Amino acid sequence: MSAPLRPRPAAPRQAAATVGSARPGVFPRSLTVGVIGAGRVGAVLGAALSAAGHRVVAATGGSGVNRNRLALLPGVAPGSAAEVARAATDLLLIAVPDDSLACVVATLADGGLLHPGQVVAHTSGAHGLAVLDPAAAVGARPLALHPAMTFTGTPEDLGRLAGISYGVTAPTDLRPLAARLVADLGGVPEWVGETDRPLYHAALAHGANHLVTLVNEAADRLRDAGVTQPEKVLAPLLRAALENALHYGDEALTGPVSRGDAGTVERHLARLAATAPESVAPYLALARRTADRAIASGRLAPADAASLLGVLADTQGQVAR
Repeated sequence: MSAPLRPRPAAPRQAAATVGSARPGVFPRSLTVGVIGAGRVGAVLGAALSAAGHRVVAATGGSGVNRNRLALLPGVAPGSAAEVARAATDLLLIAVPDDSLACVVATLADGGLLHPGQVVAHTSGAHGLAVLDPAAAVGARPLALHPAMTFTGTPEDLGRLAGISYGVTAPTDLRPLAARLVADLGGVPEWVGETDRPLYHAALAHGANHLVTLVNEAADRLRDAGVTQPEKVLAPLLRAALENALHYGDEALTGPVSRGDAGTVERHLARLAATAPESVAPYLALARRTADRAIASGRLAPADAASLLGVLADTQGQVAR
């Protein structure tokens, strides 16, 4: 288990927007924070803010699993969303699923549970500030603060926060507070424009979520091939591939597609069709995109790619039929 984050000294007072209980133009040294949605993300960020010297005073518990995650916030009893919103005089952190966020914000605003100067921040990568318009309409300050990390909702997550990026969208006058919060969490802000939030989130989901699917697909096919511990085979290979891809970009590409080995790819597809037909379409989609990138980066000459692209096109047509 990773060691808990040590409380760090609060940042010195500085000129900024009015926040909750602060005097006009000044950040309070320690924000009074409430968390709506103390699940995998909310409980961990709440614990990190507490370790940084902020006062997490209330949190919603939700399901039984989420109530267990409140153990990351000792001394914070679960409460209703209304109770948490009222108690969070400086910062209300909303960490709920993307499709629930608009309803939660509207319900809080319509119910008179938010107040002028209170910062209302959400952790959704897909949304920016527009979803917080009902909060802004009653005088609350909107902030989008998304950690670019996958969470389990366990203490181990705290050790992974150091150095991660946060996709931040904030009004100009709230940027100093946003930067300070990210620093308190041990992270680095990446300023994302309002209209770019869907693209930002699509990139992260494409990389992280689809990576999990891809790894498990590879593990399943190794099991089909008789490998009893596919994770032992994949771990060193995939770690090296990931590190190389991050360091070298498309230059890290290896394998039959990058070489234009049409025969090898054709045999892959034939065996997949016989053993795991559900894997044929994703293999084809990734192989075609890999070929495009290999050609564009000069790893694969167009002339050498002709046979490979023919195999991929023929198989794609068969799958479509």
